Amino acid sequence: MAEPQQPPRREIVTGVPRGTRRRPPAHTPACSEISEQTTLGATYVRSLMRSQLRAGLCALAALAVPVALLPLLFLLPCFASGPLVWIVLGVLVYPVLWCVARRYVIRAERNEADFTGLVTDHTEPPGPRRAG
Repeated sequence: MAEPQQPPRREIVTGVPRGTRRRPPAHTPACSEISEQTTLGATYVRSLMRSQLRAGLCALAALAVPVALLPLLFLLPCFASGPLVWIVLGVLVYPVLWCVARRYVIRAERNEADFTGLVTDHTEPPGPRRAG
């Protein structure tokens, strides 16, 4: 009896994956500009600091205006009663504080994400950076 013939063994030829070949960047990545403390790197960092300061000052203004107007509100005759004052101070102020704080955190995170997107080298694969 003749043995069944097995199909020929297939060989797989592999090479270096196309995504791993790395071309030198056409420009100097901003991360190196920052780590080398060049003028351009200082400008990047100053820009981030300015945008974070602007977000903080806007949050401060959004809190300072209502708090500064509260004493004027309490001078009105309709707010002369004690319980209404305590309701405004004890209950209504905190949601305003929370909303302003939440908005500030979202803006600060967006500023940092924009900065990170600006300074990262998009030719590098994502993942933890090696100290080099």
